[in-house]
Amino acid sequence: MIVCVLRARPHVLAAALCGGLAAANLARAESLLMLGIVCAAGVAAFALQGPARLAVVALALAAAGWIWGSFRLDTLDRSVLVTRVGHVDRTVAEVRAPARHGQYELRVLVKVRSFGEFPIDEPALLELPLGRAPPQGAVIETVAEVKPPRPAKDGFDERAWLARQGMHVVLHGRTWRQLGRRGGLAGVGDRLRAFVSGGVAPGVRGERAALIAGVVLGADEGLSQELQDRFRQSGLYHLLAVSGQNIAIIAGAILLLATLVGVPRWLGEVCVLGAIGSYVLAVGLQPSVVRAGIAGALASLAWLASRPRDRWYFLLVGAIALLAWNPYNLLEPGFQLSFAAVGAIFLLVPRIERLLEGYPVPRILAAPIAVSTACGLCTAPLLWLDFGRVPVYAVIANVLAEPAMPFLLGLGLVSAVLHPLLPASAEVLAWLNGWLAAYLAWCARVVGGLPSAQVSSLRALLLLADAGLLAWLMVRLQRPRLGRAGELCAAGIAVGLAWRLLG
Repeated sequence: MIVCVLRARPHVLAAALCGGLAAANLARAESLLMLGIVCAAGVAAFALQGPARLAVVALALAAAGWIWGSFRLDTLDRSVLVTRVGHVDRTVAEVRAPARHGQYELRVLVKVRSFGEFPIDEPALLELPLGRAPPQGAVIETVAEVKPPRPAKDGFDERAWLARQGMHVVLHGRTWRQLGRRGGLAGVGDRLRAFVSGGVAPGVRGERAALIAGVVLGADEGLSQELQDRFRQSGLYHLLAVSGQNIAIIAGAILLLATLVGVPRWLGEVCVLGAIGSYVLAVGLQPSVVRAGIAGALASLAWLASRPRDRWYFLLVGAIALLAWNPYNLLEPGFQLSFAAVGAIFLLVPRIERLLEGYPVPRILAAPIAVSTACGLCTAPLLWLDFGRVPVYAVIANVLAEPAMPFLLGLGLVSAVLHPLLPASAEVLAWLNGWLAAYLAWCARVVGGLPSAQVSSLRALLLLADAGLLAWLMVRLQRPRLGRAGELCAAGIAVGLAWRLLG
């Protein structure tokens, strides 16, 4: 019975579970009460038929998601190190991510194994003196002082940001030494990342090498602050975060290679699954990477199982996985922007492409224009709320940069695979890729350096929105319909009112 319901309305049930997990951010569920609701709904589902049964099962899944989300949040909110604030002692910790260089210190995300004589299994932020950075995956020893996070300043609340990742203290360490490396699946990911990093740009140095690593592995820590700012101002910063485009390029390349060498399609899909899993482990469990990896893996599994591919269902499954692990992900800008962008691609891109068909736009440019426009419209409110700035020329920047991205990613991955076997060939590919990286940096600097590249005032934002509305209405007026002139007048009045109210 439950199986029939799952097959009938998977989107409703997945959305219900996703909503229950997200609801834990609003209020923690009373476990006994919600467990009773789940049990009652399960019993009632056997006695009902049709839509009523679907509604009851959806309610049960939402309640179960709420219970699990509340349990996960309670777990993330617990901290042993908080009770040790002000203490200084020997600390052993695993390095979970590449170190980031600040102005005065190295900032490293770690999992603390022990503090003094106390065994601890808790994530924390470790600050070390500037100098040699510990590699990702290293188990290090240092003498550290436990301090609370800094108070909110300049719009950034360190305490809230750390708490959403299950961290509640900042460790101020001194000199460190490496004791070993972590093992398990995380250790496999560390080795994969080191393998790719070591061969992604052999023979290339400086900014170009850092940018290639940024595109392939989503690692922006090697880029100068000036270039990072240009990427943000131009609307190209998303290229430094691994997303669905990377997964699609990898899957497409493997299937094409399998076809060329005569490998059966089923074996090619199995290879795609292995490649996606390896790539996600190498990059790290960021929201955009996990979402894209789950969608790509489900697409291959759907083909192997002879089931239809449903992109909306894949998107919901990705959201469920992220929220089930950490419901606080819902509050993270990366999670919000990633899912908003994908939803915009699903909903708006086909409509914008149909609109462009009536204009002299080359087909090779139609898709980048449509995707950039759709994503820009849907992510602009989130960018404004989270960062107070919105890039103005993002469509232009993405149209310029998009043609280079598949080659930049592909050459980087091929170079990493070839480097242990044919180092000379890998260096030639990396040299070519360096020019693509230089072109990408040029796009970011030119577009990001244009006057008013970012909107940072409410009046400018409203005027930009009104200008976009006017442009859209002028396009629609080319197909005469009743009332379009009135809409155009209303848009003009909106511009005037915005200017008057905010002037």
